[in-house]
Amino acid sequence: MGSVPPPASGPAPRFIVIGGGSRGNAYARAVTASTNGQIAAVADINPFVREEFGRKYIWGDRKAAPYESFATWEDWVEWETARRKDPSIVPDPAYVPVTGAFICTLDETHATIIRALAPLNLHILCEKPLALSLSDCLDISSALSAQPPKITSIGHVLRYSPHNILLRKLLLEDQAVGEVVSIEHTEPIGWWHFSHSYVRGNWRHIKPDGVGSLLTKSCHDIDFLMWMLTSPSSLTGDQPHLPSSIHSTGAMTHFRRSRKPRKAGNATNCLNCAAEPDCNYSAPKIYRDRWLRKEKDVGWPLKIIVPEIEDIVDSSDWDKAEETLMTRLSEDYNEATPKQEVENRSWYGRCVYESDNSVVDEQTVTISWDENPVPNTPAANGYGRGPKTALFHMTYPTQAQCDRRGRIYGSLGEISYDSKKIEVHTFAEGDTKVHVIPKQAPEVEKAHGGGDWGLAGAFVRAVEEVESGELGVKEAQWRYVGCDMEEIVRSHAVVFAAEESRNEKKVVDWKEWCQRKMVPS
Repeated sequence: MGSVPPPASGPAPRFIVIGGGSRGNAYARAVTASTNGQIAAVADINPFVREEFGRKYIWGDRKAAPYESFATWEDWVEWETARRKDPSIVPDPAYVPVTGAFICTLDETHATIIRALAPLNLHILCEKPLALSLSDCLDISSALSAQPPKITSIGHVLRYSPHNILLRKLLLEDQAVGEVVSIEHTEPIGWWHFSHSYVRGNWRHIKPDGVGSLLTKSCHDIDFLMWMLTSPSSLTGDQPHLPSSIHSTGAMTHFRRSRKPRKAGNATNCLNCAAEPDCNYSAPKIYRDRWLRKEKDVGWPLKIIVPEIEDIVDSSDWDKAEETLMTRLSEDYNEATPKQEVENRSWYGRCVYESDNSVVDEQTVTISWDENPVPNTPAANGYGRGPKTALFHMTYPTQAQCDRRGRIYGSLGEISYDSKKIEVHTFAEGDTKVHVIPKQAPEVEKAHGGGDWGLAGAFVRAVEEVESGELGVKEAQWRYVGCDMEEIVRSHAVVFAAEESRNEKKVVDWKEWCQRKMVPS
C-alpha cells in the first residue's frame, strides 16, 4: 500500500463524504488507510448506506454524534452554516470542523452541490464528471473562483496510477521515443459491465447537452490524453499545447429492440424469458450464478443491486441473500409505471433489449493538434509542440474490463502499454525495454490500478500543506493535484465538443468552438 507520508504541521485535515456508495467508499478507504486525513462526517439519503459507511470510517461501534451523520447534503450545509454563526451548536470542546468535502453522489447532483458548498470555502474533490453540461462546468468554476482559493480536484483517477505516472515520465520527461506523433488509446469497458451500468444502471440515459457514456464513463480517458499531449510539461513548456480540431463518431450498436432474440418474445425481464438460459446478458447468470454462487463476492456489482447484501450474509445466510437478490432482479416496469419512476432508478433484471437506455456503446474520438511553437522557450522550434493526433476508442464487447491499452508513436520509437506493463521500442538500437509495474496490495490494485489511492492521497496532502501554511494554494494545487480548475474544465470541454461532433456529424474547430461556447458574451 505504501507508507503514510509524514504529517504536515497542524491538525490532520477532516472531510465530509457526500454520498456513501461505491465511490465514497473507495475514497474513504484510501484516505483512512494511506493518508493522515480523517473522515469526519457522511451525508447519504439511504439510512443503511449511511450507517454502514459511518461504522467503517467514522464512529465504529459507538453511536454516531449528531454532527457525523446527515440524511442529505442539504441538511449538512444548513447545519454547518448555522454552526459557523453559533459555535455553541456543538457543545463538545474537542470538536474540529471539516476542512474539505468529497462529492460522490450521482452525476446530475454535482453542480448543485458544489454551488451550495462554494460559500463555505472548503477544499473539494468531486467524483467525475464535474457536471453534465459545459454551462454548469463554467458556472462551477466561476462560483469557486469568487471565493478565497482552495484545493480543487476531480476524479480523473488515470492521472494518479503508478502505471500512468511512469508512462508520462517516459514520454515527456525522458523523451524515450522522441517527439510524439500519435497515440491510440482504447478503453475496453467489458461486455457485461456495460450492460450493468449503461443499459440497466444509473448511466443509461443521454444527458441534457446530448452527452452520454463518453462523459460518464470515459471523460477521464479524454483527460488522460489531454494530460499527455496538452498539459504543460518539461518537453512542451509552461503553456498548454491546445488542440486544433476534434471529430467523433459512435452508435448504439447492440442494446436495442431490433437485436432481441426471437425466442424472447414479449418478455421484458430475464426471470420470465424463454431465451434467458441462452442469453449472454441473463441477469441470473451474471449476478446470481457468477457473483453470488461462484465468486461469493458481495461487493460490487451485487452491492449496487442490494446495498444490504453483506449484512444479510453475515446475519442470516447465503440462501437469504440469494432470495433477496432474486426479488430485486424480478422488479420490472410497464406502460402503467410512472415515467419518472422508470427513469430515476435502475432495473437490473430488465431485458437489455427492452431497456430505456440511450447512450452509445461504441465511440471513437480523434483529437488533432497543429504545430504551435512558443517563442523564447525550449519548444521555440516546435519540438514537443508539433502536429500530432490522438485516437480514443471506447467499446463494449470486450473480455477485458476497463483494462486500458494503447500505443504511442514517436519520432524515435514507439511505446505499447496495457494496465500491467509498458514496452518501449527504440528504432536506432532496435531494443525493446519492458517496464513492469510493481504489484500493489489487491485492494489498491483493483481501485483503478492504484489511481483512486493516488488521487485521494494527492488531494489530502495538498490540503495538509495549505492548512499548515507550508504551501500556498496554487503551489500545492500543481505540486500534488497536478492541474487546476482551468485544466479540469478544458478536458470536460473536449468531451462536450466531441459529442457535438458526433451528434451533428461534423469536425469541430477547437478555437472557434471555444470562442463560441466558453467565452462570455
